Amino acid sequence: METDEGVRTTVGNDKKVKNRWLIAAAAVGIHISIGSVYSWSVFTTPLNETFGWGLTGISLTFSIAILFLGLSAAFMGHFVEKYGPRVSGLVATVFFGAGMLGSGLAVQLESLYMLYFFYGMLGGFGLGVGYITPVSSLVKWFPDRRGLATGLAIMGFGFASLIASPVIQMLIGNVGIASTFYILGGVYFVVMLLSALYLERPPEGWKPQGMRDKEENGEEPAQDISYLRANEAIKTRRFYLLWLMLFINITCGIAILSVASPMGQEIAGLTAGAAATMVGIMGFFNGAGRLAWASISDYIGRPNVYTIFFIIQIVSFIALPSLTHALIFQAVLFLIMTCYGGGFASVPAYIGDIFGTKQLGAIHGYILTAWAAAGLLGPVLVSWLREATDSYALTMYIFGGMFVVALIASLIIRIDINKLKKQHEEDRMAAE
Repeated sequence: METDEGVRTTVGNDKKVKNRWLIAAAAVGIHISIGSVYSWSVFTTPLNETFGWGLTGISLTFSIAILFLGLSAAFMGHFVEKYGPRVSGLVATVFFGAGMLGSGLAVQLESLYMLYFFYGMLGGFGLGVGYITPVSSLVKWFPDRRGLATGLAIMGFGFASLIASPVIQMLIGNVGIASTFYILGGVYFVVMLLSALYLERPPEGWKPQGMRDKEENGEEPAQDISYLRANEAIKTRRFYLLWLMLFINITCGIAILSVASPMGQEIAGLTAGAAATMVGIMGFFNGAGRLAWASISDYIGRPNVYTIFFIIQIVSFIALPSLTHALIFQAVLFLIMTCYGGGFASVPAYIGDIFGTKQLGAIHGYILTAWAAAGLLGPVLVSWLREATDSYALTMYIFGGMFVVALIASLIIRIDINKLKKQHEEDRMAAE
């Protein structure tokens, strides 16, 4: 029998099973395609210069896409669980591909409303389904390294803009805006199609060789503390605490992303060019934080990671307005970005820990409504506060206060987890 790290492995009655690392690579393929949505701002100036649609009208396209991402993730979670990652991956491929190609048509026809429909609604729907499609399967393929597995896939979403942004810039300059959408739509369709076709759930009861070896040596594997369906999970307090924690983390992170450049120029005296470079580097730390923090969570536990996130960000947001030294200011922003990305990547594994993997995709979809809400609130809130106070200082202090609320939520959820662990242990003892 080959190990699970080989090209293929066997389980039980010699049934062939796919390589779980190639499953992870397929997940990255989907996420690195749909993650190009974070490069939307590259289209903003060319579209405005060509058609004069206005920055607000063009930016609304991105907001619609994020809204539909959250809504489709919530409503399609049960679809993913019922039909599996391959079918849902193909659905995501069709919608996201059609959204990109349709956006090219919208540009050719000079219709902003068509752009809202194709990129915002169709593409956004594909975004949401594509985002949750591989996650629940990866958690089942990597029961021994949940954080690492989901961190790998969601890292692809965070890093996508680093690849897509310069490519989009180059294509617009050489072939025009419409052709850029057509080319990207074709490329992403092929990448997502090939990735979706390889995705698959592990067989029932499958475990990696390392876990089987430990069990044979008498070691007890870690157990999930509950096994709930999605509609049962949303009736628990810990679901809403986790939603609130993610909502605050994303709201403040997106807000910082939306004003990083002007804030860096105002507080730390960065030049416009240096501030633009800083924003690009923030994208790197957003992606790197997803893999790093999610992997760390496998060793110190998800509750500890989220508590650390919020302590770091309370201190960072309160300190930011007084950090006039350019390098220190940027270093703190980069640290905040790792926590922002890490919050996304660690949450699927956290869901698996406290609700089980029975309907993880559906629960993850419900939790991601926090992303839709935060995507709408974050940029609006920071802009409104900046205009009302004529300073970023009060805004940062308010965000620091929001992270105090998130920290309290992370401590309360520990109480629920400890109660469940105690109950789980008592049930296990009674059964013996």
